[in-house]
Amino acid sequence: MSLIQSVLSLPRAYKRAISLLIDSIFLFCAFWLALFMRLDSFSPLFDQGYWLVFSCSLPLSLLVFVKLGLYRAVLRYMNMQAVWAIALGSIFSAMFVIGFSFLYTAGIPRTVPFIFISLCLILIGGSRVSVRAVISHQRWHKKASVLIYGAGSSGRQLATALSQGPEYHAVAFIDDYKALQGQIIQGIPVYSPEEISHVVERKTVQKILLAIPSASRARRKQVLAKIDCLGIQVLTIPGMADIVEGKAKLEEFKDVGVEDLLGRDSVEPKPELMNADIADKVVMVTGAGGSIGSELCRQIIRLKPTKLVLFELSEFGLYTIDKELNEYKQQHDLAVEVLPLLGSVQRVNRIETVMKSFAVQTVYHAAAYKHVPLVEHNVVEGVRNNVFGTYYAARAAINANVETFVLISTDKAVRPTNIMGTTKRMAELVLQALAKTQHSTRFCMVRFGNVLGSSGSVVPLFRKQIKNGGPVTLTHPDITRYFMTIPEASQLVIQAGAMGKGGDVFVLDMGDAVKIYDLASNIIHLSGFSVKSAELPDGDIEIKCTGLRPGEKLYEELLIGDNVSGTSHERIMTAQEVMLDWDELEALISRLDDACHAFDHELIREILLKAPTGFNPTDGICDLVWQQKSTLQQYTADIIELKVAT
Repeated sequence: MSLIQSVLSLPRAYKRAISLLIDSIFLFCAFWLALFMRLDSFSPLFDQGYWLVFSCSLPLSLLVFVKLGLYRAVLRYMNMQAVWAIALGSIFSAMFVIGFSFLYTAGIPRTVPFIFISLCLILIGGSRVSVRAVISHQRWHKKASVLIYGAGSSGRQLATALSQGPEYHAVAFIDDYKALQGQIIQGIPVYSPEEISHVVERKTVQKILLAIPSASRARRKQVLAKIDCLGIQVLTIPGMADIVEGKAKLEEFKDVGVEDLLGRDSVEPKPELMNADIADKVVMVTGAGGSIGSELCRQIIRLKPTKLVLFELSEFGLYTIDKELNEYKQQHDLAVEVLPLLGSVQRVNRIETVMKSFAVQTVYHAAAYKHVPLVEHNVVEGVRNNVFGTYYAARAAINANVETFVLISTDKAVRPTNIMGTTKRMAELVLQALAKTQHSTRFCMVRFGNVLGSSGSVVPLFRKQIKNGGPVTLTHPDITRYFMTIPEASQLVIQAGAMGKGGDVFVLDMGDAVKIYDLASNIIHLSGFSVKSAELPDGDIEIKCTGLRPGEKLYEELLIGDNVSGTSHERIMTAQEVMLDWDELEALISRLDDACHAFDHELIREILLKAPTGFNPTDGICDLVWQQKSTLQQYTADIIELKVAT
């Protein structure tokens, strides 16, 4: 262990005693040097009056330094407060010298106190700056070199925070503002974005930290496009709102969010639409424990309904969201009554009793099976939950005099190639037909694409695969999807529901479709790795295509036909869809119910194909039970045929 490390490891009291001793020596040197420099003679050493002045001034000077808190300041974190303490203490010390000089008629020249102050600042202050520099230099060798993109206030604060931490030290700033380029801030040079590759190579940068928390997502996407090719891990600091609210610290880095890669900025919600169906009302969310359902609950409780009914089949999902909402209630002193209720939307008596008992006024129906391959493998349950669950919930809403019923639909309901999308389109047809039979309950449905971070989302899967060293798997190199963040989707659902007149199909503006292969490549690059390919066989992470899953299609659409019009909200459109009268739909639903009860998958498929859903399956019947049953029947038939032949 070096001498410096030995000293630093001493108890705090010992280090303060050493500081007092060293400062005493510095004061001694400053006093006599000031006299020598002024008088140009060693004669003051033999003057008893000078010794008397110094002897009386020294303890008082040290006492002032103590009172000013100089010895409470940690050297490695020395700031302007310590500098002011040194300056003020030096001035007081000079005043003591002047006072005792008059008292003992020592005859100290008038310029000596000023020279004394200067020497004190140099010796006492300079020694501390030097020690801090040595300690910092030693620690820098153990830190990873990072580049900070953004030399604004957040970037400067981040650089200061890093200098005190044990992991990173900033070697350069990158900033678009030309006035800052070429300058040095806090000892760190500022470069232009065009120089970033040169800086990364020359300064052996290991990570890039984005310090632009207030920038729009479109701007962040532009920045990330410049960094993507460098093959260095990119981390970002939390948003300023989270920092101000105490939800995060400046130095708490996280991976670049995929929403930044998409470059899509959310639109500020309209208060009148957000409050219309929620404020001071009894609101119910089915599927409250799911990805969309739970976020709807978070948005709803902020709008202060009188009661929030959580209806959920999963016990754990219900427990989790109920606990979270009650904690939020306590933190914000809300009077909202949160009611966690277990139940299935397939039990019509249960859901109707719940709606009537609590006089529910608004329902957000998010309960559904949404995972395409799973629904393909469990056709009857998919139909039961998505079609009949919606039908039962809608019937219960009418009987309970619910004012507004909003169905969470999907882009997969458009020209569906799978059972999940087809059942969601059937659910839309049910609500459209019911909307024409009565006027007590307003029915509307909101259709949107994939949400980031939901259960089954590709992004968490990609990050996990990258962490494990790859490969990153996707079904097809050309597959594209629409994406939106869960909070934005939930806010738009609430606002769209408030605009419904009855039977409306709302379509959310999802922006541009995203090629999943490009998304995977960007995440790999921004994680600090390269993509392994035929052109780069030595790359780090391979992207492997596994083939389209049952019912999956390459491209997804949000609209049926071209009869689409805008609304008062720039991100919400409305589409005119093919509809059925209730008599036609009731007959179709009745046949579908009988087919499900009999587990007649051929008939189920026939009904779905004849319904006006646009169903165009790409695979045969994939239900696992049906396939097993068919296999057994074929096996039995083969055995019988073999016995007959023998």
